[in-house]
Amino acid sequence: MTKIILTWPIAGTLDFAGASLMFILQTHKNPGLLLKAITAAAIGPRAFDDGKTMAMTGLLLHYVIALVWTIDYFAVFTRLFTCTAVFINAVVYGIFIWVIMILMVLPLSKAEPRPFSPVMALINMAILIRAIGLPCGVGATF
Repeated sequence: MTKIILTWPIAGTLDFAGASLMFILQTHKNPGLLLKAITAAAIGPRAFDDGKTMAMTGLLLHYVIALVWTIDYFAVFTRLFTCTAVFINAVVYGIFIWVIMILMVLPLSKAEPRPFSPVMALINMAILIRAIGLPCGVGATF
């Protein structure tokens, strides 16, 4: 449990930093809009009508999702994938998260569908590998 509590905020923060950087570089807009988009995936487009409340809700949702992925790593992934190489675990887990989010979570959400881009897919996988896979892999070694 301690490993999860220590790893989760690191993973959530690194993931948000990576996603925010990509959002800013692509749109030149405030990352608060990205947070509202996270909320909109849960409650629909009305999330864009409210100000800071919806952005803060998006931040909360983001960290809850990061907690779920961190718990999954420690509770399930390490039992199913028994490789001890941290980097290999990070790569496999980052790609696994991307696949589940793209093929299952986002289609079931109220998020606006976006066209597939191989380049963006690889960038998003790299963010997940670095932001969630590596902290979880390192956290599991302690």
